[in-house]
Amino acid sequence: MKSFGSAFATLSALVVLVLFAAPLLNAQNPPPGPVPARIGSAQKIFIANGGMDAFSLQAFEELGLNGTDAYDSLYAAVKSWGKYELVASPADSDIVLDIRFTAPITNVGNHATWGFEHILANTTWQFQIEITVFDAKTHFQLWTVTEPVRPANLKGTWRKNIADANATLAGDLKSLLAPATPPTP
Repeated sequence: MKSFGSAFATLSALVVLVLFAAPLLNAQNPPPGPVPARIGSAQKIFIANGGMDAFSLQAFEELGLNGTDAYDSLYAAVKSWGKYELVASPADSDIVLDIRFTAPITNVGNHATWGFEHILANTTWQFQIEITVFDAKTHFQLWTVTEPVRPANLKGTWRKNIADANATLAGDLKSLLAPATPPTP
């Protein structure tokens, strides 16, 4: 038979658990925040080529790709939607889409005593494509969409993975640009 103190401690722990954990169990994800109105109302778009970092440029050259592939792919995708007027100047647009290909370092490890060449050979990068949406009038950054590029060992697979990331990013952008439809009563 349990002592009164042990039973009281168990009951107290159970009460605390119910009081503090129950709200967490019933918690729902918060509703999504609003997409800036300027994005949903855009009709004229300027697409800027934000370029790429030096490591990405070197990788593209080794893959036989040029530095404008991500830009070209995004431009073709947005044009194919037929919904937006692509303009030749940011001043003529509602929003500016700035596309950039980068390879941020994801792992260097603890190499305090290694030389530069050893660190470089043992560093991991994660290629990614990023689109930043700017308000053309205020130049304020409104939104950023990023898509990682799956790594590969073969040039052909790299090219496919870059194309896949471009397509996914374009789909994410298309969803973002589509104005939310109000719920029906």
